[in-house]
Amino acid sequence: MPQTGPRPLRADAQRNRERLLDAAVRAFSQAGPEVTLDSIAKDAGVGIGTLYRHFPTRESLVEAAYRNELAKLCDAAAELRDRLPPVEAIREWMDRFIDYLTTKREMADALRLVIASGTNPYAQSRDRLVGAIGLLLEAGAAAGTVRTDVDPTDVLVGLSGVSLASGGRDQRDQARRLLDLLMDGLRYRPAG
Repeated sequence: MPQTGPRPLRADAQRNRERLLDAAVRAFSQAGPEVTLDSIAKDAGVGIGTLYRHFPTRESLVEAAYRNELAKLCDAAAELRDRLPPVEAIREWMDRFIDYLTTKREMADALRLVIASGTNPYAQSRDRLVGAIGLLLEAGAAAGTVRTDVDPTDVLVGLSGVSLASGGRDQRDQARRLLDLLMDGLRYRPAG
């Protein structure tokens, strides 16, 4: 029977890929798009050949690094839902979302290179984010701790606004206060 799709990576190759993606996020966030690929490979503890085997172009590395950050955030929703009470899971995910958007802003120049090459790294971002938020809101509604009339898209817009209003990593206290206000608006309160 013919195999469909790409073959899964060996465990060591997968570890190398993850280390490269983490190093790329750090590098593109801190040094911008002109950072050398050699320095990214060195930071990841691999050779440049390993980097090029996984990511044949700078743009493919930037896009994969961004998409990996998105996937980590969105995949965390199910893990948090399963591990924490719904309100705590939502609030923890909100903190992670602010970190994600901060990283995305820090990588903006590098991401513009990807867009200039004709690729849209954000193509599925909104749908994935709304799905993750929806998963958490559904758990909260089922537990009776979160309002049932909340649209996940509205929460996404609110979170984006908090991120923009609170600036970068140096204004985390304000972001936490704003997230607490948003979270307070999501809580279910029986009439009466």
